[in-house]
Amino acid sequence: MAVRVEHLVTSGTFSLDGGTWEVDNNVWIVGDDDEAVVIDAAHDAGAIAAALGGRRLRAIVSTHGHDDHVDAAPELAARTGAPVLLHPADLPLWRMRHPDTAPDGDLADGQVVPVAGTGLTVLHTPGHSPGAVCLHAPDLGTVFSGDTLFAGGPGATGRSFSDFPTIIESIRGRLLTLPPETVVRTGHGETTTIGAEAPHLDAWIARGH
Repeated sequence: MAVRVEHLVTSGTFSLDGGTWEVDNNVWIVGDDDEAVVIDAAHDAGAIAAALGGRRLRAIVSTHGHDDHVDAAPELAARTGAPVLLHPADLPLWRMRHPDTAPDGDLADGQVVPVAGTGLTVLHTPGHSPGAVCLHAPDLGTVFSGDTLFAGGPGATGRSFSDFPTIIESIRGRLLTLPPETVVRTGHGETTTIGAEAPHLDAWIARGH
């Protein structure tokens, strides 16, 4: 069967700057009947492993280091033998959740993560966090935006390690330049498209999201 995108929602908490919030996270699985890549191993390694079935997991790709996006990554790696990949600028965030475990490899801008005959191109999109990345799959007409871009605006920048002007520049330069029909598969909430979000850039800037 051809490469496809599967979606799983897991629930848990996000903690930073002394606060903790309940959250639902989107976990994305890209692959075919034989192999797959997981984007953001959030909260429930067992549920993610069940969704994978018997497929070979080639990589666990973390869009950023916030704990709700990486909390299940070491357990999923132990279950499957797949490497955990993270942009090194987010190691300080990773270590807050996993002080005794390191990712297995780095993500870099322009890197291509191969799976099932296609590739996910890493776009470094700092702002929500220093090492935030999006993953562009042109063959699938989609971008996995993590917490950089949501339906309705940019990701949050009100906590440590984040910066509003930086996330705006990342969205403007790296995401809104993609074809307007590109489907944006987000880290939380609903899917959108580049064309649906692009007209609102000036409004986001004006209200200083």
